[in-house]
Amino acid sequence: MRHNKKINHLGRTNTHREAMLSNMASSLIKHKRIFTTTAKAKALRKYVEPLITKCKDDSTHSRRIVFSTLQDKYAVTELFQEVSKKIGDRPGGYTRIIKTGNRLGDNAAMCFIELVDYNENMLKDNVAKKAAKTRRSRKKATTADATVAEANEASAE
Repeated sequence: MRHNKKINHLGRTNTHREAMLSNMASSLIKHKRIFTTTAKAKALRKYVEPLITKCKDDSTHSRRIVFSTLQDKYAVTELFQEVSKKIGDRPGGYTRIIKTGNRLGDNAAMCFIELVDYNENMLKDNVAKKAAKTRRSRKKATTADATVAEANEASAE
């Protein structure tokens, strides 16, 4: 039985897995979106979301905790200066996984993992969907439109 075995080891040793997730988290924070396999993205989500929660409190202690995990001072400053301002009121769920299909070589499931508040296309689509209401039926011609159309036909003859 596999009780309490939640972690996906990703076919790596503990140190290799921690280094890989640290590098992937730094890349995600710097570039706001990365392309990876679905298994790695799910493991990265569990790894990076507590770090983003810690960045809400900008103290020396929380910066040191995040730096001990990421080992990249540029990613830490980006996280505490830029990302924390955008996600300050969000209670959780800072990342989004978008599946893109399978990789050509080995048929691995691939996806994008991105920070939620940084995808301008998704934000624009949500606003556009709310604003645009379309009619399914043809709009009935008003009497003013009908008289204009009759006048155009008469002048053409």
